[in-house]
Amino acid sequence: MYALVEYKGKQYKAEKGALLQVDKIDAEKGTKIDIDSVLLVSDGDKVSVGAPYVKGAKVQVVVEDSFKDKKVLVFKYKSKKDYHRLIGHRQQYTNVRVEEIVG
Repeated sequence: MYALVEYKGKQYKAEKGALLQVDKIDAEKGTKIDIDSVLLVSDGDKVSVGAPYVKGAKVQVVVEDSFKDKKVLVFKYKSKKDYHRLIGHRQQYTNVRVEEIVG
């Protein structure tokens, strides 16, 4: 059984026990969160597709830990103008584990 969920503007495939990497959530480790914006639920033969969301379906997740991704360097340059900038960015993520899919 799996479900496609929309969370913080992005879509994820959630299976029971799966670890999802989502944008940073300001929540303590061990906090349970219900995601009710479920786009699709598949249970082997039966597939439920929402319009836009499946009614009564939700995915329960538990916050595990937060971390920073590796650094991405952005280099800006304009020729003949003596302009160049080097900017670094580290995106913050949170790992959540799927506990249960209801629907």
